[in-house]
Amino acid sequence: MIYFLKLLGSTIKTPNLFSLYKRIEEQKNMNMKMSQNHFIKTIELFAGVGGFHIGLKNTKNKNKEFDIVWSNQWEPSTKIQHASQIYEKQFKDTEHSNEDISKVKVIDIPDHDMLVGGFPCQDYSVASTLKNSHGINGKKGVLWWEIYRILQEKKDKSPKYLLLENVDRLLKSPASQRGRDFAIILSSLNKLGYAVEWRVINASEYGMPQRRRRVFIFASKKDTNFYNNLKNNSICDNLNTKGLFAKTFPIKEIDGKKIISKKLSDDLVDITNNFNKETPKTNAFWETGYMIDGIYHTSRIEVDYKGEYSVLGDFLQDENTIPKEFYISDEELKKWEYQKGSKSIERVNKTTGHKYTYSEGSMGFPDCLNKPSRTIITGEGGASASRFKHVVKVNGKHRRLTPIELEQLNMFPKNHTEGVTDTKRAFLMGNALVVGIVERLGNTILEEIN
Repeated sequence: MIYFLKLLGSTIKTPNLFSLYKRIEEQKNMNMKMSQNHFIKTIELFAGVGGFHIGLKNTKNKNKEFDIVWSNQWEPSTKIQHASQIYEKQFKDTEHSNEDISKVKVIDIPDHDMLVGGFPCQDYSVASTLKNSHGINGKKGVLWWEIYRILQEKKDKSPKYLLLENVDRLLKSPASQRGRDFAIILSSLNKLGYAVEWRVINASEYGMPQRRRRVFIFASKKDTNFYNNLKNNSICDNLNTKGLFAKTFPIKEIDGKKIISKKLSDDLVDITNNFNKETPKTNAFWETGYMIDGIYHTSRIEVDYKGEYSVLGDFLQDENTIPKEFYISDEELKKWEYQKGSKSIERVNKTTGHKYTYSEGSMGFPDCLNKPSRTIITGEGGASASRFKHVVKVNGKHRRLTPIELEQLNMFPKNHTEGVTDTKRAFLMGNALVVGIVERLGNTILEEIN
C-alpha cells in the first residue's frame, strides 16, 4: 500500500486513495461472498406483477438465495400488457417473456432449479391421443399442461422444485366429481418423479393483513432432501411437524385416525373418467396433505399461530395524502348502503321463464379497521357502488381504498404498480397473492436445500 502511494506521488490525494482502496477491498469481499453463495435458479410463470419474485427476494439466508433468471407474463384478453410492463419495469435484471406460454419453446427457457407461478383454476381433464393410445391430450389453453410440458421436455434437467399457487376450490373441482382436477395434477407429477405437498393458507390466520385463502403446492424431485424426508418420516410427522408447510405454518396436532390415505391411478384418462365417481359430492382432498409414490395422505387442520396479527387500520395512508376522488359523497353513500345491505329481489330465468327470489344478507359496512381486510377482488377499483369493494370510515368520512393501500394489504412495496390507472392497479392487486406467504415458504426452502 505504501509503495502504491509513492508511485502515485501527488497525483491523487491520500484520503481519496484510501477510500478507493477500501472500495476495492469491499468489492473483493462481496465477490468472495457471492462465490460462496448457493443460487437457486428460478423461473416465474404467469408472473402477473411479480408477487413470487418479491417474496423470494425478501428471503433471508446468509449462504443461499433465489435468482429469478426468467419470467413469463401474457394476458390474452388485453391489448396493452399492463402486468408485463410493470414486471419489466420493476425487475430489469430478469430476462422476461411477454408471449403466450404455449408458443414459447422449452429449449428457449433457461435451465432452472425451481419453477414458481400462480396458474389458473381450469378443467384439467385429458383424453387419449388419436395417434397413440398411451398418450394424452390436455385441453387447449389449459395452462397446467404448459407447466407439465416444460417439466416433460426438460427431462433430466427439469427443476428439482415447484412452488405453485391457486384458488382453494382447486381441491374440490369439478363440483360433479370433487377432487378430480387436483388428482390429475398429483398423478401427472408422480409420473414425472415428484412428491407433492399442499396446504390451504388463509394469510390473515398467520398474522398477515388480508383474509385471502389460497392453496399452495410444493413439489420436490426424487433424491432431494424434501423428497427423502417425506419418504422416511411417518405420515403424522410429515403432516404435523416435518413437512414444508408444517414447518412454516404451524397447525394443531392432527389425529392420525382422521387422515385419509388413498392410492392414485397412474392413468390420467382413468382419473378423468372415474375419479370419485362413487361419492362425487364428498371431498377427496382436505386443507393439507402430501403425495409420494402415487399414494396421498390428507386431513383437515386447525391453525396454531401465536405471533402478532395485522389489521386493515395498520395499512391506511395519512388522510392528508388521499385524493378527493376516493371519498364518497352523502348522496353516493346511499347507493353503497343499498349494495352492502340485505335484499330480496324477484328474478326470472330467461330460459325457462321460472320466477324466483334472489336473496343476500347484509355485509359489515364500513369495513372494520380492527380486523384484517376482506379478500381484495379484481373489481376493487372505480367509483361506482359495489357490494364487494372495500369502504373505510376515517375521521367521519367514507372512502374507498387507494392503490397503495391495496398493495400494502398484499404486502407489496408502495407504488409497485404505479404507471397505470388506479382501476387497473386495483385489478392487478385483485389478481395478486400475499407476498408474505411466499417469503416465509422461501425461507424454509432455503434452510432445507442442500
